[in-house]
Amino acid sequence: QVQLVESGGGLVQAGGSLRLSCAASGRTFSNYIMGWFRQPSGKEREFVAAVSASSAMTDYTDSVKGRFTISRDNAKNTVYLQMNSLKTEDTAVYYCAADTAGWTIRSRPDHYDYWGQGTQVTVSS
Repeated sequence: QVQLVESGGGLVQAGGSLRLSCAASGRTFSNYIMGWFRQPSGKEREFVAAVSASSAMTDYTDSVKGRFTISRDNAKNTVYLQMNSLKTEDTAVYYCAADTAGWTIRSRPDHYDYWGQGTQVTVSS
């Protein structure tokens, strides 16, 4: 079992920054891939970014490349999402997720077997 708790969401003006954190407990954090997804109101959940177990590999959806950075600290069992130059279209509930079975980064939600409760990010114009 893996428990995930997100924090760091909030209201920010366009062009601003936020850093999301996701604290993990349970199974060995350093063994699995971690991802961030988001779900705008009324839309499907979508992949944002993921990082491999060792941090050697990362992947991002095109719309956040150059603005968002995913990182992890295996000593603290925490994954982060630094979001800069935020846009109104980034408004969504953001979820962290763990892929405990994958060997390489995957972007489909059904590849991830543990999820946090989500944190709201609202970007105002």
